[in-house]
Amino acid sequence: AAPRPFPWEPAERAVGARWAAAPRAAMFADGTAPAVGLESRWRSARSARCEAKSCQTRKISTAEAAVQSHTSRDAGVQTDQSEDAVQDFQQEVQVDYTSLLSFLRRVEDAVIKELNKNWKSRAFDGFEVNWTDQNETVLCLHTLSHPEAQDQNLHVTSVSWNATGSVVACSYGRLDGGDWSTEKSYVCTWNLDRRGLNPQRPDLVVDVPSSVMCLAFHPSQPSLIAGGLFSGELVVWDTSRTEDPVIWRTGLTDDTHTDPVYQVNWLPDAKHGNHSRLLSVSTDGKILVWREERDGRLALAEGFAMVAQQIPRSTQLKKIAWGEAAVGVTSLSFSHFDPCVFVVGVEGGYSLKCSTAAETLALHGTGGSVPLRAPAEVAFSPHGGPVYSVSCSPFHRQVLNLFLSCGTDGQVHLHSMLQTQSLVSLQLSKKYLFCVRWSPVRPLVFAAASGEGNCNKCFCFTGDVHLFDFGKSAQKPALSLKQAAGGCPVYCLEFNVKQTRLLAAGDATGTVKVWQLSSDFTEQGPREMNHLEQLASETTD
Repeated sequence: AAPRPFPWEPAERAVGARWAAAPRAAMFADGTAPAVGLESRWRSARSARCEAKSCQTRKISTAEAAVQSHTSRDAGVQTDQSEDAVQDFQQEVQVDYTSLLSFLRRVEDAVIKELNKNWKSRAFDGFEVNWTDQNETVLCLHTLSHPEAQDQNLHVTSVSWNATGSVVACSYGRLDGGDWSTEKSYVCTWNLDRRGLNPQRPDLVVDVPSSVMCLAFHPSQPSLIAGGLFSGELVVWDTSRTEDPVIWRTGLTDDTHTDPVYQVNWLPDAKHGNHSRLLSVSTDGKILVWREERDGRLALAEGFAMVAQQIPRSTQLKKIAWGEAAVGVTSLSFSHFDPCVFVVGVEGGYSLKCSTAAETLALHGTGGSVPLRAPAEVAFSPHGGPVYSVSCSPFHRQVLNLFLSCGTDGQVHLHSMLQTQSLVSLQLSKKYLFCVRWSPVRPLVFAAASGEGNCNKCFCFTGDVHLFDFGKSAQKPALSLKQAAGGCPVYCLEFNVKQTRLLAAGDATGTVKVWQLSSDFTEQGPREMNHLEQLASETTD
């Protein structure tokens, strides 16, 4: 039997040992076994993997695509200037400074002379650059009305713009026959900037138990509006209050007017800067100033009375019956530069220069809580009938003495406060002129409201809005606008001092039309102030 291998030897080694034993007689013997070769496969496998997933690629072939081309073109955002163009430009900007200096020395005296001449020139005085679009024609932007007032055949007696220039208000009443004292009337407002404006549905309608003869928005508080009634009362409404808009009123007292109030104005209160006073004008001959009270009353602060006996006489005026009777006041306009000076129009056909600084007591001016004074200082040449409207020039002091007046004779008078005779008399209508207003932006332009011919609806006069430009003609209107197709007269009009292209006019049909003026009537030309001064000086001489 074969000997058992040592227990610590591997079986394989033991088997090999058995194979190596040649002669059985010896336990161990030397022997040589044939070599065994094994081929390595990891290199070939790795080489195969690298060939399949190598970062080295075959030669990349390129081709031209639509987004890239070899031809270069100039783009609008940037260009590459060629060297030839740069050289040409450099040659163009080369300056012969010696020759330039010699030229400047030769022309120096002549240039300085012309500059000094331009510095002293007044060719562009009053000229302002206007960046807005030019309007070549006058257009009617809105035709506003209150159907309920029209059903009662009420007239538009007054119009007014609020402090922002976006809201227009009108008062309804009657200026012809009818039961004025008991007839219901209205105050209506429209916001022209409101979306979805309905011209036949006012934004606000205030019912008033008596005819409203005039109204005026507060100059700085857009929601406050004052009105004068046929009953002689004054009322102030706050249009921001929907329940009860009345905030102040005079009531019927011994101080109240005894005739209809035909004009109302807001005045600054010198003693109380945050408050205003109200001035009212009536055909009872009184001009009254009212102050606000905490209990909602308007209390009389001061007043004036126009008595015929105290109106100054003039040898240049025709004789009239001067007596102690009250002179009915129909209109008033304050100077824009002297708060003490104002002009009134009266039923007797005269325009009167007055002063709030007057100290003489008026005859028969008692009976109220405040003594009344006589303000008249100068009487100007009369119209052929009652004066319905006056308007002072709003331009600087060199022409502050000018004012306009109109009346039932169909004429507009241009006056200077320095003389009694009118400077110019213009026959604009064959019938009544009810209102005249000076343009707030053009020194040579004014507008007048008239009645002409017969109206089929109310048997009065057809109405026009006349736009007059002294720069074009001193005898006839530059443009006449037909206000109403029915032919009823235009009773009132107002320029918009904020949006100066707008002009509102109210007529006897109960309609308010808002006109957009053309650039000819809203843009001041060069030397326009000089033209007006020359016109005044020539007529004065």
